[in-house]
Amino acid sequence: MLGITDFWTYVLGVVAIILLPGPNSIFVLSVGARRGVRAGYQAACGVFVGDAVLMVLSATGVSSLLGTYPPLFLVLKYAGAAYLAWVGVNIIRGAWHGWRHRGEAAPVAEEAPAEMQRPFRRAAVISLLNPKAILFFVSFFLQFVEPGYPHPAWSFLVLGAVVQFFSALYLTALIFGGRFLAGQFQRRRRLAAGAATGVGALFVGFSIKLATASVS
Repeated sequence: MLGITDFWTYVLGVVAIILLPGPNSIFVLSVGARRGVRAGYQAACGVFVGDAVLMVLSATGVSSLLGTYPPLFLVLKYAGAAYLAWVGVNIIRGAWHGWRHRGEAAPVAEEAPAEMQRPFRRAAVISLLNPKAILFFVSFFLQFVEPGYPHPAWSFLVLGAVVQFFSALYLTALIFGGRFLAGQFQRRRRLAAGAATGVGALFVGFSIKLATASVS
């Protein structure tokens, strides 16, 4: 079908991969919890755009440059790691700022740190500054594209649409789950500070993982 082999195996693989936690999904959950459904969907759209760009780059063979030109991979790797670390540290700083001012009546949503603002742009950057994601997309997609198919663009389009569809379902669940958490956070300031600190620590961990990743 449209040059795709083992379509349902691909679908099962996509679902399993999307359910694995990563910086994109954690960021969307955090934005949904701290700033509401609208901002959560803005972050989700940033993820969609970032992933779409990565898929296009992978389909056009750009990812092969990362394997054949290691300095390019190193630049992207450390830039992405630095950005994730910066996001994580600022989330932690915002959490402790909220904890110090826990006696004030301002809602948690208004105390969002700077990196929770402009969620679309920040989510897109988190996606784009991840060279391992580019390599993953091309290695995963190519397993399900029929060799010799005369119109491979259609194959990549369908495979990409499947990824975006299940990603939309998953991120929607995270956004509305985040709204439930927001209600809990507004009543429990210690819980809010602890959860935000944990999210920040996850981003720092993602940055360390990316900084130590190899091109293979």
